[in-house]
Amino acid sequence: MIQPLFNWRTGLAIIAIAIVSGTILYSTVLAKKIAAEERQKAEQWAEAGKLLVSDTSGISTPLVSLIITGNNTLPIIWTDENDRIVQFANLDSASVASDTNYVRKQLEEFKTLNPPIVWEDPGNPDHINRYYYGHTSLLNQVRYYPYVQLFLVALFIIITVTALTTNFRSTQNQVWAGMAKETAHQMGTPLSSLEGWVEMLKESGADPMMVAEMSKDVDRLRLVSDRFGKIGSIPNLEEREVSGLVVGMQDYIKKRAPGKVQFILDFPDKEYIAPVSAPLFDWVIENLLKNALDAMEGKGAITITMENTHNSVIIDVSDTGKGIPRSQFNTVFKPGFTTKKRGWGLGLSLCKRIIEQYHKGQLFVKTSEIGKGTTFRVILNK
Repeated sequence: MIQPLFNWRTGLAIIAIAIVSGTILYSTVLAKKIAAEERQKAEQWAEAGKLLVSDTSGISTPLVSLIITGNNTLPIIWTDENDRIVQFANLDSASVASDTNYVRKQLEEFKTLNPPIVWEDPGNPDHINRYYYGHTSLLNQVRYYPYVQLFLVALFIIITVTALTTNFRSTQNQVWAGMAKETAHQMGTPLSSLEGWVEMLKESGADPMMVAEMSKDVDRLRLVSDRFGKIGSIPNLEEREVSGLVVGMQDYIKKRAPGKVQFILDFPDKEYIAPVSAPLFDWVIENLLKNALDAMEGKGAITITMENTHNSVIIDVSDTGKGIPRSQFNTVFKPGFTTKKRGWGLGLSLCKRIIEQYHKGQLFVKTSEIGKGTTFRVILNK
């Protein structure tokens, strides 16, 4: 069970996650280092401001001026004990000029970003200066870079998965169509031969009942061949009275069903008109009825209900069989899924393809309960 979980795709996914995680971790460490340096730079700027105010001799003025003018990246706002703005540096000059409240707004933002650097005047305890500072563009870039990277990686993964899925489905469709058309082609020659033999039996005076039954079976094979031949090509949809097609297929299955199986039809309306390809639609109903018979194992009831809505015809095929777990509601339509000892598991997959791709309708498990039965719903657009 573990083996299928670890393949080259899983390995690539783990490597990608490791690379992104490593980048985020490194960016976080780098951001902390830059933040510490910004704090140090803000403290130096504050100390320079103190010296500029307190040093009356002018000895340190050149050094102080160098420190103050050297900070051209870190935005700082200097306030007094009453929270009045004394000085600021490295704010957007255009915004300062156009918005009289811009500096005050920046001050409120800086208060949420970093704790202020506080300087109390030793000679005057009531004189307190606070230095609030924001982040440099470099720190913002380092902090937001991992999120940008995650977005780009996620976008790349989505595009790649979508492309691979589309390519896989296209290949799958080509395989389906190729197999179906090849099957129809291979059946063509023996069918023609069988039709010829049936005609010869009619002319030779053979038992009419035997010939009639053989003719039905040959017609049935011709119908199956026609169905396979239509897979992979756009079918010709014609406005049909759908209930007649359903009843015809129900009669066909009923003759071959065990005697303990009851068939119930619930058609409250007189007509159910929808555009369908009759051979393909018959195939869907046949598969649903056969699945219902298999689920009931020889006894129970199959109910076919039809309903007209403004835009669609709804067909429900219900059985009283063993039911389907909710976890398998979608799985039953995947190629290869089967609960039978014999079979390819292609019936429901073909049905879904016929209804949803060729008829632009819907086919899904409406309800199911273990031990009580299942209802499949077909929706045909009018």
